[in-house]
Amino acid sequence: MSVFSRDDGDGFARGARAIVIFPDLGTVELRDPEARMAEAAGLAEAIGIKVVESHAVRVRQIRPATLIGKGQIERLASQARAADAELVIVDAEITPVQQKSLEDAFGAKVIDRTGLILEIFGERAATAEGRLQVELAHLDYQASRLVRSWTHLERQRGGFGFLGGPGETQIEADRRQIRDRIAKLRRELEQVRQTRTLHRARRQKAPWPVIALVGYTNAGKSTLFNKMTGSDVMAEDLLFATLDPTMRETSLPDIDKAILSDTVGFVSDLPTQLVAAFRATLEEVNAADLIVHVRDISHGDADAQCVDVEAVLEEIGALGGEGAAPLIEAWNKIDLLDAEALAHTSNAASRRSDVVLTSAQTGEGVEELRVAMAAALEKGSVVRDVELDIADGEGLAWLHRHGNVLGEAVDGGKMRISVKLSAVDWDRFDSRTV
Repeated sequence: MSVFSRDDGDGFARGARAIVIFPDLGTVELRDPEARMAEAAGLAEAIGIKVVESHAVRVRQIRPATLIGKGQIERLASQARAADAELVIVDAEITPVQQKSLEDAFGAKVIDRTGLILEIFGERAATAEGRLQVELAHLDYQASRLVRSWTHLERQRGGFGFLGGPGETQIEADRRQIRDRIAKLRRELEQVRQTRTLHRARRQKAPWPVIALVGYTNAGKSTLFNKMTGSDVMAEDLLFATLDPTMRETSLPDIDKAILSDTVGFVSDLPTQLVAAFRATLEEVNAADLIVHVRDISHGDADAQCVDVEAVLEEIGALGGEGAAPLIEAWNKIDLLDAEALAHTSNAASRRSDVVLTSAQTGEGVEELRVAMAAALEKGSVVRDVELDIADGEGLAWLHRHGNVLGEAVDGGKMRISVKLSAVDWDRFDSRTV
């Protein structure tokens, strides 16, 4: 389901001309309006929309009917007509009433930030699960906009049952169908969640730690993923190039095998519908043994992007909560920094123990990142005394692969092993022996 299409047939094809409007409400403290408009243009261009102009509009008082003032609307409408724009993208969340009023004023299709992001996700979802998640998010979004997006609201269907009567209006029927479809999608996604839970439980018993790459969209996660695993997942200079999580094995110092997970990128003001719909996917981050936050340190809004990512991680319980996985940061794209910026960034990184400078494009810093990953996984290692049956050669081999065996002794039919293990590996070994 596309937010660009209407039932009167005037959907928008790739290459449609658009202007971007950023309503500056005075609340975006960390972000520069120019950078925010550039990001919105990038979101549009990611699905083939041609952004011809961008405008920041200072909003001193929010208008319930139109968001922005009448004079601003007239000026922007004139600029939209002069630019021959078919589409107006409002880089904020707007109500259905505001959307309808602005469409009437501009004489063009209007979508907000949520609709734009949903459209990208709808185009990019490749797996059955991804399509389910995107459709659910779309329906949640569309349900609140039936009042303005459907043109046949006054038609009525004939009554049913013994009394007959006027029947239900088309919009009531449409709402009921959407509710039914949403309920069905949620049941299917719950089955997906249960399947993922089973898969995670099996992985917990496997001898390999799971490392989740997270970060703002277009931070370079997929490029880093490919560099570390020798894979070829889609890695382009596009916002939301990756939607469906991908897992591959990699190796780390003193850890023969680890599972690296490439996840969907985050973005500021991520629609709540998407956070809810993609919760099953995001649970993969929640269940990881280590989280690596990949940051585009060359971006002018790197700090603001970091805040956005951490907010989503906190929302899904993957940051700061009890039992949360350790987190390290890969300050990526250092190849794009000039000498002065690189020196400043290196100085800032040197004051922290959880940061590694990297360039996924050139490979610089990737080996140092492997070392940091291994150290984070092994942090909190303690010496434990383990008792195994003498016939349990598999268990003994596991301990040698994943721990530092300090001593072994045979006592009757038992082996007593003194081994240094990380907390993560001890939990894995303990679940194996339960």
